Amino acid sequence: MPAAYLMKWINVILIILLAGLQYRLWVGEGSLAEVSRLHHSIEKQKAENAKIHERNAALDAEVQDLKQGVEAIEERARSELGMVKKDEVFFQIVE
Repeated sequence: MPAAYLMKWINVILIILLAGLQYRLWVGEGSLAEVSRLHHSIEKQKAENAKIHERNAALDAEVQDLKQGVEAIEERARSELGMVKKDEVFFQIVE
């Protein structure tokens, strides 16, 4: 009888260890749910970074254009500040 009793306790201990490992896999730190959530978070951050990178590239191109080209400065002065050149007539059409 003592061998059967010992095997019973070994089985109980093994089942408890297996349950503990399963808990970590499904619920604990580093679980499948947490890994999935982190992957989703990473993809969201990558998409946001791509948008910001595009915006930065556009701003960089605009800065380079303003540094090198007179046309860009003139266009901004006309559209944003309402400036006109000397001997130029400004017409505003109101609908």
